[in-house]
Amino acid sequence: MSKPKENIFDFKLFKRLFEYIKPYKGVFFGLILLVVLLAAFSAATPYITKYAIDDSIAVKAEKGFLFYIMIMLAILMLQTVFQLLFIYYASWLGQNLVMDVRVKLFDHLLRFKMKYYDNSSVGVLITRAVTDMERIADIFGQGLFMIFRDLLTMSVVFGVMLFLNLKLSGIVFVMLPLLLYATRIFQKYMKKAFEEVRNEVSNLNSFVQERLTGMKILQLFTREDIEYKNFKAINERHKKGWVKTVWYNSIFFPLADLVSSICIGLVAWYGGLNVALEGSSVSQGDLIAFVMFIPMLFRPLRQIADKFNTLQMGMVAATRVFKVIDTTSQIDDTGTHVADTYKGYITFDNVHFSYVEDEDVLKGVSFEVKAGETVAIVGATGAGKSTIINLLNRFYEIKEGVISVDNINIKDVTLTSLRTQIAVVLQDVFLFADTILNNITLNAPEITEARVQQAAKDIGIHDFIMTLPNGYHYNVKERGVMLSSGQRQLISFLRAYVTNPSILVLDEATSSVDSYSEQLIQNATDKITKGRTSIVIAHRLATVKKADKIIVMDAGKIVEQGSHQELLKKKNGYYKNLYEVQFLQEEVA
Repeated sequence: MSKPKENIFDFKLFKRLFEYIKPYKGVFFGLILLVVLLAAFSAATPYITKYAIDDSIAVKAEKGFLFYIMIMLAILMLQTVFQLLFIYYASWLGQNLVMDVRVKLFDHLLRFKMKYYDNSSVGVLITRAVTDMERIADIFGQGLFMIFRDLLTMSVVFGVMLFLNLKLSGIVFVMLPLLLYATRIFQKYMKKAFEEVRNEVSNLNSFVQERLTGMKILQLFTREDIEYKNFKAINERHKKGWVKTVWYNSIFFPLADLVSSICIGLVAWYGGLNVALEGSSVSQGDLIAFVMFIPMLFRPLRQIADKFNTLQMGMVAATRVFKVIDTTSQIDDTGTHVADTYKGYITFDNVHFSYVEDEDVLKGVSFEVKAGETVAIVGATGAGKSTIINLLNRFYEIKEGVISVDNINIKDVTLTSLRTQIAVVLQDVFLFADTILNNITLNAPEITEARVQQAAKDIGIHDFIMTLPNGYHYNVKERGVMLSSGQRQLISFLRAYVTNPSILVLDEATSSVDSYSEQLIQNATDKITKGRTSIVIAHRLATVKKADKIIVMDAGKIVEQGSHQELLKKKNGYYKNLYEVQFLQEEVA
């Protein structure tokens, strides 16, 4: 079975890109006009040169020669100005278009489900948002308009040559199909080579991003040499992709120069013989004009092939970017109810969920949390505790069942208002390379510095922040590396509290902090959970014992529910065994 024919130029893709040009259509059509003028001026110089030679030099007449020189000088000056405007506005259009596409892409990425990021490489997405975008800009700045200009220049030159001399034109046009055929073959193979290059660039970005992020692990386990070899292998594949493009270039461009030189030689030979003959249809001006025209006909074809490389890279990049934009992985935000505040009554009714199809993580989970109640969820790793938090915030869609807050299905609530009313403190704290203040407010304009400071005083961590250089304006650097894990946790805790949420979620928030930070967080927890619905994925005994209710999970199911004392009374109970094995040891320690 034969493969479907592969298009050298994807008109459907360009049509989609053109949608982003519409806001700048004035500049776009202005560039088209400049292309037409540049093509006309390019052909004008050899044409005027012909008449300057035939009317003045060939007959040794000075009259009119200066006039021709002045015309050529004026054309040269206009051509220079138009060329400057063309190059500037072609690049300007490309950068503005890319800015719009990049904004749309990033906006799209912000709304993807967490499942999309679970299955996607961060390095690849960075490539799409940064490197691929620059290639798209080159479609207009260095590709499409340049090709259009060269094609139009060739067409004008083609017409002028036919008009001047059919015999000399015949020699040129006999050679032209050979170069056209070679150009088409070159373009076909270059497209495949650039697709391979883009794939390997994505792999490189992904590999480097992950290794730099996990550098501590690599060094702790002395894997430097292994990762060095892995990087060499990926880099070797990347190099081979580029070498293919170099190889194709090294074949095509010398071939193009050879065909052009042979054509000039044939024209000079045939034209020169005819000029020497009396009454010949070839004049000295014709011969000189054709020697000037031939590079103008063949060089654009050579340049088209070169610019087509740029165009192909841009098209490949655009295909990859639009593939991400076309991905439908958003949570359906079709709810109409806007939650200004919650009482905090939460219910899970027969909830089933799986991250991977047919591998349920939650298996018919049902429970309720009364308004103002603090509920602790305990269980072994992988029991489904954190999944409950993810589903409450609608980071993932459930397979079956209903999750409600204040007796309203969370699918009927707008995502923004739902998540605004729920504050989460995660075990793995992420801080941006910014000030403590901005990491707390996340640049929300309604949260003032005074409000942040008052909240910090309320939960007892203001003094800790003021011990840092510049206090609330201390830059914590990338991922908060300038702070200890306990300090990062405190910042995360304040970030949740300052929003004054209706529901507070603590996902093992004290599992990796020092005793001093734990005491600060515990005091803060007591304050902010008072009168507020709270769900605590428990790690420390103090939190578990103070909870109004404890939900015990195992293998995606709730196996026990009750208070600390109630659960301890159950003979051979799951919680009782967990308490004796883990929590009792902690209490003794």
